[in-house]
Amino acid sequence: MEKKILMKIIGISAAHGNQTSNNYLLLLEEMNGNRRLPVVIGVFEAQSIAIALEKVKIQRPISHDLFKNFADAFHISVKEVLIYNLVEGVFYSKLVCTDLSGDIEHEIDARTSDAIAIAVRFDAPIYVYEFILKEAGYTVDENDNVVPIQSHNEQEQESETVSKSAEDVADALRKYSLEELQQQLQKAISEEKYELAAKIHQEIERRKS
Repeated sequence: MEKKILMKIIGISAAHGNQTSNNYLLLLEEMNGNRRLPVVIGVFEAQSIAIALEKVKIQRPISHDLFKNFADAFHISVKEVLIYNLVEGVFYSKLVCTDLSGDIEHEIDARTSDAIAIAVRFDAPIYVYEFILKEAGYTVDENDNVVPIQSHNEQEQESETVSKSAEDVADALRKYSLEELQQQLQKAISEEKYELAAKIHQEIERRKS
C-alpha cells in the first residue's frame, strides 16, 4: 500500500506575486520533514481557506461553511482528506467521511482546493501519497533555493511545451520572457495542469527576487 504523508498548510500567496492576481498558491509542507507541495487554487478557495484558518466570523455561510453545517446537522464527520493521484499535472483528492459512530465510511471525490477548505473546518488531517510528493514536491536549501525532489522511478513524459522531468522543466522555463511565463501560467491553470503551473510560478518568483 502506498505510504501516506501527513501535511500542513504553511502559506497562501498570490500566484503572480501581487494581490491583484485571480489565482493563488497554496503551500503544503510535510508535518515531519521539509518537503513541500504547491497547489494553485482560485481566489474564492484561497479566501475560504484563509477565513477558516484565521477563524474569521462572517454574517452568512459561504459554500464550505454550508457543507460543514449540513454535515453537522446529519452527524457526518470528515475523517481525513487524501490527495491520492496526479495525472498530467492535475491533483485528485477525496474526503473520507464517517458517521459519529465511525462504523460507516464513505469516500467522496473533490477538487483539492475544496477538499482542503473543508478539512480546515473539520480540523481534519491532510494526507498526500508519497509518489505525488516525490513527483510534484520540492525542498528548500539553506539559501532558500528550490530543490526538486527526484523520484527513483521517475518516468519522463513529453508535454506540449516541456518534459515533466524537473531539470527539463526548469531549463525550458528559463527561455521564456516574464510576460511569456505569465501567459504560460494562465494556460496551465486553465488546463488544470497545476504541477506545471506551480513550477512556472516558482520561476516567476525567482526572477522577481
